[in-house]
Amino acid sequence: MIRLHVQGALAPAAPVAPTLDQSRYLTQVMRLKAGDELLVFNGRDGEWRASVAEVLKKGVILRAEEQVRAQTYGPDLELIVAVVKKTRVETIVEKAAELGVRRVRLVLTQRTNADRIRLDRLDAIAEEAAEQTGRLDVPAVDDPVRLDAVLNGWEDGRRLMFCDETGGAPAVSALRNAGEGPWSILIGPEGGFSPEEGERLRSLPFTTAVSLGPRILRADTAAIAAMTLWQAAVGDWER
Repeated sequence: MIRLHVQGALAPAAPVAPTLDQSRYLTQVMRLKAGDELLVFNGRDGEWRASVAEVLKKGVILRAEEQVRAQTYGPDLELIVAVVKKTRVETIVEKAAELGVRRVRLVLTQRTNADRIRLDRLDAIAEEAAEQTGRLDVPAVDDPVRLDAVLNGWEDGRRLMFCDETGGAPAVSALRNAGEGPWSILIGPEGGFSPEEGERLRSLPFTTAVSLGPRILRADTAAIAAMTLWQAAVGDWER
């Protein structure tokens, strides 16, 4: 069944107004008509069975019928990734949504050299991935900021999985020893972190430096590998 992320509140008989692009998708691509059913979610009120109440010239009105799943959230995991080429950033955001990340934070490092980022495009990619995977929320995607600013404002109690291309402990054993709780994963740029950045990251008390194996990985591959290892070690794959 079609799943759609919407913005409005969901309650019995509540009207739901998809965006114009979503309305076009429902009527022109999926050929829905009045009375047809779909699933909707907004990241707050769970998942609802809804029906097409009215097809207008410039949009569709849906009606929420009943809740089929209560709101749940995955583990508190965020991905911090250096800005790389546009297509690779888009892949990273898509896979982050599929792999259960709550938030993607884009950062600028000393060796960042990448294309201009369109945040609206990345938001759309995250939304489409969330619809496809069955999750009940959509990960936020933040504007790029300097890595130093992220580290200076670090949240108390949050651990950092630093994917260190110069070496580190095997990821699964290091993560299991470090324990559960809020986590972030940090992926660097294609040229790696500068020596100064690496030294600072390894010195931070909340950092767990890990290795992603003997091969040099591109940023998008490294992000997928790191998220997979984290989920297998301390995430909701073990539940």
